[in-house]
Amino acid sequence: MDLEKKWIREIKRNASSDAANQLISKYYKEIYGFVYKQTTDTELSLDLTQEIFISVLRSIRHFEGRNATFRTWLYQIASNRVVDFYRSKQYKMRRLSETIEEIKLSDQEDMMLSLEYKEDIEKITSIINTLEASYQKVIRLKLFGDYRFNEIAEMEQIPLSTVKTRYYASLKLIKKEMKVHRDE
Repeated sequence: MDLEKKWIREIKRNASSDAANQLISKYYKEIYGFVYKQTTDTELSLDLTQEIFISVLRSIRHFEGRNATFRTWLYQIASNRVVDFYRSKQYKMRRLSETIEEIKLSDQEDMMLSLEYKEDIEKITSIINTLEASYQKVIRLKLFGDYRFNEIAEMEQIPLSTVKTRYYASLKLIKKEMKVHRDE
């Protein structure tokens, strides 16, 4: 039996904090990176990653491993949490309170590049946030989770053709909206 399955069994049977710490340690950086790519905010990414792992530990008793690997199940939870965050009042209030003065950069050129990048990411994220949840999951898993189409199909339990259709339709919309945004 591999270590991951052993840790999961220990968490389920004995609520082992050591096993939980080992399991979290194995995936923490990966899930943090997945979240950070979508938020570009260190503190927020840390908070969301913590919430994701709390959710995982609270619901691990439901994980059986028959339909998906633990990693796949973990990404489903992470993806759902990011979607939920962008739909939340917390996100909307945060957007209202952000100011340019909060950005601390070394020189003017770095600041301009960083602002443009951050603005593009925010615009793409806001476009993704307007999509139906099933489309959001596909585009987030592909763009930010680096999953392949067949992995997403398995994870979401939908046909491969549906995954591709949702992905390419989402990309087309993002490109169209970004062009409109840049032309303004």
